[in-house]
Order: sequence, then structure tokens, then C-alpha cells
Amino acid sequence: MSNSALTPAQRAAVRARAHNCCEYCFAQAQYCPDPLSVEHIVPQSSGGNYDDSNLACSCHGCNGHKYTATSAVDPVTEQDAPLFHPRNDVWSEHFAWSNDFIEIIGTSATGRATVDRLRLNRDSLINLRTLLREFGRHPPT
Repeated sequence: MSNSALTPAQRAAVRARAHNCCEYCFAQAQYCPDPLSVEHIVPQSSGGNYDDSNLACSCHGCNGHKYTATSAVDPVTEQDAPLFHPRNDVWSEHFAWSNDFIEIIGTSATGRATVDRLRLNRDSLINLRTLLREFGRHPPT
């Protein structure tokens, strides 16, 4: 899409594709304290566009921590690694849930860099996942 704004239909399509969850931390819209937003995977400032292939559903926390980054340092190798790209990457190839499904574990350089940069295990998410797990609402299906 070449225009400079998302249409309501496009926003709805992105949210539906993501099953109303953040595509990074899996926060569910119905339980998230802030509304989910549509973000540019490759930021506009880096040449990103409004094509559906460059849009992801994101909670404000993940979007804010990602900001304009497309890569980050892998804390294990200390090398720059690309951040997880929800349209091109498969979540299970870069992440796994901890045994109790409360923490997201990066299993690749991309996964670890994304967990670290987006703070996918920030306190608010740990608290939310813990509570939702007790009620059988996490992880989302």
C-alpha cells in the first residue's frame, strides 16, 4: 500500500491475522492493559512501507522497546542479530516457552536478541502470564 495511513480494514485484518495477540510476546488483547497497535516491522524511517507483509500486531510495550530497531545484540554471542520478523520467521524456530509457560526463551541468535531488546519477559508480562495460566488462559491457542 502506498498511502501514508492504515485503513480501518487493514488494521482489522492485521489484528485478525494475529488472533488478537501481540505477535512478539503473545499478550492477548482481551487481557492486555493497553490496546494492541499495528506496527511496521521494518520502520518507515528505514524504508518500511504499509504493505501487509510489513505490518504486525504489537502491544505497546513490545512496540515501544522495539522502536525503530530491526536488529539487536545477541547476549550470548555479543554479535548483532536480526530481530524476529513475524511475516518471515517462524516463532518456534527462535523461541520456546519455559516449562511453566511463563517465560519466553530465545533459542537462536534472533530469538535471544528479540527477547532482550523487546524485554519479552518484563515483570508486567510475567505477572499477566502467571495469572492467566492459573485460569487456563495462557498460552493463547
